[in-house]
Amino acid sequence: MSFIKMKRSIIPACDVPNLKLLEKLVKETCKVKGIGGYKIGFELVIPFGIKEVIKTIKKYTNLPIIYDHQKAATDIPEMGEKFMKAIKGVDSVILFPMAGPITEEKWIKAAFKERLHVIVGGDMTHKGYLERGGGFISNMAPKQIFKIAANLGVRDFVVPGNKPFMINEYRRFLESFGIKPAFYSPGLIAQGGSLTEGAKAAGEHWHAIVGRAIYNAKNMKKAAEQLVAVLEKAE
Repeated sequence: MSFIKMKRSIIPACDVPNLKLLEKLVKETCKVKGIGGYKIGFELVIPFGIKEVIKTIKKYTNLPIIYDHQKAATDIPEMGEKFMKAIKGVDSVILFPMAGPITEEKWIKAAFKERLHVIVGGDMTHKGYLERGGGFISNMAPKQIFKIAANLGVRDFVVPGNKPFMINEYRRFLESFGIKPAFYSPGLIAQGGSLTEGAKAAGEHWHAIVGRAIYNAKNMKKAAEQLVAVLEKAE
């Protein structure tokens, strides 16, 4: 099971430009039943520092904080230990180890050494990523990445929410190894992905990462509650 206690949840993506808006987002949504955690990234961490971002969130909630470097684990293997020490304070880290299997193994082990939960991604939501869509990345790369991660003990994976057919394929692939994966999906609502279709494809453990549909809403709490309601009805 995922480190998030709920089998399914909504995870707000905190892609907002300043700490004031972050505080508003967390304050308005953290008490909504069905919010599983918060995902932070470069837009806040680069200008304000990861410690200040964590501090702002922790003022209102102890829900897990997921750091998405957009994209981490694309450097040499030796940088993994330095990276994990630099982000200490978050609960989990998203890795997209497109720099190869050696980097993937080293960075995952470095995260575990620092007691960080690991979520691994291999496929993305936009066009022109995999070779079959005109991109640089091999069509088989996501499955290779997932297999290596699974063999190292990772059970949580990022999959594109606007590609439910691929979510289903990745789930069946991982289940063929006797693994019950927990999936995390961006690419929803604003990028065309459906909560209902994503949940159906992902199976029992699925966490929907939603950004603009929450933080751009006039009433963030209401928007979050509506998304949770849709997720709860999905089969």
